[in-house]
Amino acid sequence: MITGKPLIRAAFKGERTGANAFWVGHPADETKTLYHAALGIAEARQLAGENQKKSRSMLKSSQTDTAEVAFNLKIGSDMIWISPELDPNCWRHPDGKPMWDCFPHGRTGLGDAGVFAECEDVAEVEAFDWPDPKHLDFTGVLECARLAREHGLAIFGGMWCPFFHVVSDFFGMENYFVKMHTDPKVVHAVTERVVDFYVETNRRFLSLAKNDLDAGFFGNDVGTQLDLMVSVECFDDFLLPYIKRIIATVQKAGLAVAMHSCGSIDRVIPRLIDAGVQILHPLQALARNMDAKSLAAKYKNDLVFLGGVDTQQLLPFGTPEEVRVEVLRLRELFGERFIVSPSHEALLPNVPLRNVIAMSKAAKE
Repeated sequence: MITGKPLIRAAFKGERTGANAFWVGHPADETKTLYHAALGIAEARQLAGENQKKSRSMLKSSQTDTAEVAFNLKIGSDMIWISPELDPNCWRHPDGKPMWDCFPHGRTGLGDAGVFAECEDVAEVEAFDWPDPKHLDFTGVLECARLAREHGLAIFGGMWCPFFHVVSDFFGMENYFVKMHTDPKVVHAVTERVVDFYVETNRRFLSLAKNDLDAGFFGNDVGTQLDLMVSVECFDDFLLPYIKRIIATVQKAGLAVAMHSCGSIDRVIPRLIDAGVQILHPLQALARNMDAKSLAAKYKNDLVFLGGVDTQQLLPFGTPEEVRVEVLRLRELFGERFIVSPSHEALLPNVPLRNVIAMSKAAKE
């Protein structure tokens, strides 16, 4: 039975192999600690206090440690996600300034007013101290990619490019959505500066890493449990053009295009396909219109599906046999163009390791 990179590549092509590829996702830090202990994997190195401060803009824990590769291998993953935005050592501003300095007075929630909450003048946006790509150091990320490649893992990677969330932070979420209607020029100006940074940093990273990567992977959560966060019209105006710019950077590097978006995004999936998305993640199973049967019926010939194993009910509270049965059902519905994986990559501590192992084994059954 083929595993690792060849099995992922077979999924890209829709080739029948008798098994489906599997990705464990990127469990939350607390979950990793539990899983690593159970599997006998040494914990990743801890960062010094100053580096922790510098890394406030990063997504989660570092993936540059050998523990990340070891975990994916031990759990039966065929691929790994490697991104500069997962490495707290990557952003190295000399003054300790975070990549995105959206909340000068701190933050307590998504609705908190950001730097541009009251902005009505594009000149104010242009005068802001935007991050410089020169402060990124890809050394550790590239080392991890080489290690993963040497162990036969497929690699999805690149800058995560969550511009929708960054722009939301700059305004505060409610202000952001309101300003799409009251101050669209300001919203576009902020979005352009954020995406300019991501396009350039991704271009630099992919030029160095593309020979190790199988897909360029980026993410923006535009859905809720029931629908999009914004109207389709606002999606077309304020999000889709910038998604296309990110996709173009991945395509220019000669890589497959993988996009992450949680929630109910069914209404814009055709737009994403037309824009160049080839692999869709994470297929939030219990969100409206995101069930496997509906997705397979509509998009089976147009997408590689990555995810779909429910993390809201099944993985936390189900039995290993229930997980196995569901994975087999998904394999039957999606067919060869399917990579078995949780419906959200950040598994929480309430997901028992036995269910993750059941998911991994059922992918190859």
